[in-house]
Amino acid sequence: MSRHLKLAFILDPLHGLKAYKDSSIAMMREAHSRGHAVFAIQREALTWRDGTVAARAHAIRTRADDRGWYDIGEDAVYPLSAFDAVVMRQDPPFDFEYITASWLLERAVAAGARVFNDPRAIRDHSEKIAITEFPQFTATTLVARDSAELDAFIDELGDVILKPLDGMGGSQIFRVRADDPNRNVILETLTHEGQRTIMAQRYLPAIADGDKRVLIIGGEVVPYALARIPKAGETRGNLAAGGRGVAMPLTPAEREIAETLAPILWGRGLMVVGLDVIGGQLTEINVTSPTCFVEIAAQTGFSVAGLFVDRLERACA
Repeated sequence: MSRHLKLAFILDPLHGLKAYKDSSIAMMREAHSRGHAVFAIQREALTWRDGTVAARAHAIRTRADDRGWYDIGEDAVYPLSAFDAVVMRQDPPFDFEYITASWLLERAVAAGARVFNDPRAIRDHSEKIAITEFPQFTATTLVARDSAELDAFIDELGDVILKPLDGMGGSQIFRVRADDPNRNVILETLTHEGQRTIMAQRYLPAIADGDKRVLIIGGEVVPYALARIPKAGETRGNLAAGGRGVAMPLTPAEREIAETLAPILWGRGLMVVGLDVIGGQLTEINVTSPTCFVEIAAQTGFSVAGLFVDRLERACA
């Protein structure tokens, strides 16, 4: 692409990002290496007035040094429509402030801004419940808050995973067997005494081989997954929970799932999607700020960030 773009990234605070593993930084570095102008926006800077969504944006120049990965330039307030694209990379929690940002970004889209991932699509895709659209690919799953329903599910399957619908990074995920003496208190804690809906899924022993992150970028399936392998004595493969990341080619089952979902999700404006797959079973569809770009690139040489910027350039052409 010959035209240089003006790109804004909505991010967590820059000083807290870890350059050696952060996918958003990989995106910005790739964009900057191609001559595109890169700007950083904090979510709390978003405003709406008189039909215009604007934010204070800081010009960023990336560097290869992971300890000091950026130089910050001048800042100014811009309408979001002044950028060729706005990339929403704010991490969860998906709380009311996140939802508010999605509403503001939706108004920016209505005024002509290009925002990826599409804010309405982010808001409409619960990263846990989204799998219910594709039951042919999922493990046996129950979404409920009634303790009798959940107890019956645990008794039926004997070994299950319980998790909240708004968690991330493996937080508050429990493996519960039918004879677990703590099952009642775990259910009470996760459901807030029956006031909160949770997800229960059949425990998949294949987690020992990794919770696979399969990436879809602009409707194209990345040919490698990152298997996040649990540390000894742990049932969660999440890197945030101490898992070890090993890149490997997609299995036929993983490719079938990804290639089925890719055109559907891209058609909704979801440019960057991270599927979680265990033993060929779909467990989550991540759309807020999917990661694992850096690990896959480092271990395989496949530039996920390069594919992302390719797709972004194409969308802005």
